[in-house]
Amino acid sequence: MTDAAADPSERLTVSAPNAEQDIALFANLLGEVLREHSRKRVLVVVERLRDGFLALREQDDPELRTKLMKRIDQLDPQTLSEVIRAYSIYFSLAHIAEEVQSFLARRARISAGGRLWRGSFDHTLRQFAEDGVSPERFQALLDRLLYLPVFTAHPTEAKRRTTLETQRRIFLLMLDWRRSVLNGEEEQERMAEIVREIQILWKTDEVRVHKPQVMDEVRQGLYFFHASLFETLPRLYSNLEKAVRRAYGAHADISLPSFVRFGSWIGGDRDGNPFVKPETTALAVRMHCEVALIEYIRRVKALTRILSHSNTLVQPSPAFLDSLDDDEDYWLGDMGQTPRRYLHEPYRRKLAIVRHRLEANLARVQARIENPDAPTDAVKGYDDANQLLTDLYLVRDSLVSHGDASAAGGPLADLIRLVESFGFHLVQLDVRQESTRHTAAVTELFARQPGAPFYESYSEAQKLEALASAIAHPYPFLIDKGTMTGETRETLEVFEVMARMRAEISDDVFGAYVISMTHSASHVMEVMLLARLAGLAGKTPQGWHCDIRIAPLFETIEDLARIDAVMSALFDNATYAALLNASGNLQEVMLGYSDSCKDGGILGSAWNLYEAQEKIVGLAESRGVRCRLFHGRGGTIGRGGGPTHEAILSQPDDTVHGQIKFTEQGEVLSYRYANPETALYELTMGVSGLIKASRCVIEPPAKPRKDYLGIMGELARYGEEAYRDLVDAPGLLDYFYEVTPVDAIALLNIGSRPSHRKKADRSLASIRAIPWVFGWAQSRHTLPAWYGIGSAIERWRGSDLERLAKLQKMYEEWPFFRAILSNTQMSLFKAEMHIAASYTQLATDPARAEAFYGRIADEYERTRTQVLNIAGLHGLMEETPDLQLSLARRNTYLDPLNHVQIALLHRYRGGAAKQSDSPDAPGSDDREQWLDPLLRSINAVAAGMRNTG
Repeated sequence: MTDAAADPSERLTVSAPNAEQDIALFANLLGEVLREHSRKRVLVVVERLRDGFLALREQDDPELRTKLMKRIDQLDPQTLSEVIRAYSIYFSLAHIAEEVQSFLARRARISAGGRLWRGSFDHTLRQFAEDGVSPERFQALLDRLLYLPVFTAHPTEAKRRTTLETQRRIFLLMLDWRRSVLNGEEEQERMAEIVREIQILWKTDEVRVHKPQVMDEVRQGLYFFHASLFETLPRLYSNLEKAVRRAYGAHADISLPSFVRFGSWIGGDRDGNPFVKPETTALAVRMHCEVALIEYIRRVKALTRILSHSNTLVQPSPAFLDSLDDDEDYWLGDMGQTPRRYLHEPYRRKLAIVRHRLEANLARVQARIENPDAPTDAVKGYDDANQLLTDLYLVRDSLVSHGDASAAGGPLADLIRLVESFGFHLVQLDVRQESTRHTAAVTELFARQPGAPFYESYSEAQKLEALASAIAHPYPFLIDKGTMTGETRETLEVFEVMARMRAEISDDVFGAYVISMTHSASHVMEVMLLARLAGLAGKTPQGWHCDIRIAPLFETIEDLARIDAVMSALFDNATYAALLNASGNLQEVMLGYSDSCKDGGILGSAWNLYEAQEKIVGLAESRGVRCRLFHGRGGTIGRGGGPTHEAILSQPDDTVHGQIKFTEQGEVLSYRYANPETALYELTMGVSGLIKASRCVIEPPAKPRKDYLGIMGELARYGEEAYRDLVDAPGLLDYFYEVTPVDAIALLNIGSRPSHRKKADRSLASIRAIPWVFGWAQSRHTLPAWYGIGSAIERWRGSDLERLAKLQKMYEEWPFFRAILSNTQMSLFKAEMHIAASYTQLATDPARAEAFYGRIADEYERTRTQVLNIAGLHGLMEETPDLQLSLARRNTYLDPLNHVQIALLHRYRGGAAKQSDSPDAPGSDDREQWLDPLLRSINAVAAGMRNTG
């Protein structure tokens, strides 16, 4: 049985009974806070609406529904805001309770001994050893690994950093309480502390007053390094080392390289975001460096207190002592220290030098943060992180040489892991821009040269020839930036900033230059030419050089279908091949999950992405090029989301090759990385998935059955046809804009990026994938994640029982197909057709809305039936009962929230007077007073569903 087809209960999650107790406790404590600190009616309204809609869920009652909606209609804006906030805080507390219990359940499993859960390092490596994977072959696999999550600021995160910090304190209080044995008085004190934090949460505005600026988003991304990752990463490696020893024995010759890296788009992603300027990118890079240096200095200070060894009692290694001698001038001159300080404590002396150099680096970068033109020539420090590592390795190896290997472990080993992982750059910042911006810049550059060649009129072959010639030329263009258009000047300055930051901070500050909407090979060569002008690539008498990695992004169904043609043209271009070889012969290709799903539906997107991966990896191998796939996943199923472990295992065989790079967006960041305890689990599950999926680098992979591939191709075609039939239908976009809060989502202060590529363009092409998914999720349709699957399966299998059996076998044996249907179950579970039906009352054309809703509801039932038949289940998510319970308990508060949101949309859009007979009901002239509670309702529904875009 394959790993993905194993019993899902073996993936350890929440201990349901204990979580229920903690959630009930939190609900009671929240009620106390509301009773004491909210408006008079709020707690009563919260409980009446909760109980009323719970009764409606159990049995529909038109009279009760009318009574509940009338109660909502009679509420003023401030009361509504507080009711919504109460529900939102409940969701946060419920998540904390589940997170605490999940952690405690894992700790209990570890304490009990025996094999751990599927996806743990222990389970994974024991399986490798049992399968006969030798230590030598496992070492070969380890040496190929790269695990690279990339943080983005896509506007899907509704939590403020202040809120995250308060929730962290509640998490720690509850965790400590559950792990401690307390007497009655101590329990009362702990309860009072939790109530205090809930009270702070209640009195902290979770909705941002102002739309965040790009640098606010940079700081938000950096928060997760302070909050958890600096602590988590060394523990991850320590746990993996222990699992290696358990599986292969303490004497196995296996060394563990530092293969986890982090990337970011925050401050580098300028596609559709006019607020990301060249100076923004430079500031982001310097802020990354600052955070890394501050953490290193803090840890070096701690080490200086620990490593107090005296040279009268131990004999440091000759190499270490030589390095101290070499540092003598620095000690006496730059540091101004006396010869006698730490005279007999060599490690403290060395670490004092390390600290001083790091502080010099920090002073330099902070001066540049304050003033980009600040002179720093007099500041001495480390030239790069490798010099720092050399000093740390000397200390470690010297300690080991005189029998203090235990002292070489612990905090020193942790610091070494961090420096190996983060360097001075912390994260590799990807830069992204849309292809037309580069084309416009290159067109202008050519137009300003003697003879003024009309670049736009060239064929693709002519463009490639002209670009290759310019890249190889020692002086390709005469450039006067002052006479160029502002857009071209800014485009050129981006590459100049990249060159400058590499020289100032590190060669590793940038990851890939991502080209969105890549339609042709010339789009990549245009970027290479712009990089050539900044000195990042080109040809000298010594040969080719290339200090930029360009990643074409294929997003739409059409682009995915022609990925092999575009990449073949690139690989076969002699100039590009030479530059690629000079940069390390590694081609990165990014795949867009969001736009392909918006474009062709979930089945068409998933299958086209699967085929595209096989094409590009095979193509690269045939040219002797290594290929890294970059997965542009969102948080929701409709944007490529889902559990990371299963997502990695569901990739096509023989495509991972030891490396995985993927985006982590929006709410995913806080759910996975806000707490070290959860971050460790999530990173472990991801890395173990990478290790399993990378067995292809040491042994031939098992190929999926050809009949499965053929069936999937047919299902994808049928699914795409069904999806396009819906979204291309006249009036569907009007239905979307009317029965979802997408107009208000654009006003929500959760991201700096506009929700549409073009203002006032309400077409499917213009709206971004995030608000497309976000809007459908808010109104409980969730259709981007499942629409078309039921029609496709029904059309393929008909009433043929043998075909049903074939699909059931596919679900059992093929991780890719299983992952699709498992994720579909989650999306169907989060959808609520009776709630979606209530949103149709917002439509201006009731008949049209009823028709579209009917089509969607029919497809929902069709998909639900077919998926359950294939999975052999009676109800959605039966295979993951804890997650099923977690989502189900949220419906108690989501149902009233959704109806509150419907009422608020009526009022905000000017329909309040029609909806209420109350003399206090406002008209459309004061609609703005309803905007605040409406925005809060969007936040709250997102929190309840545990995803946004």
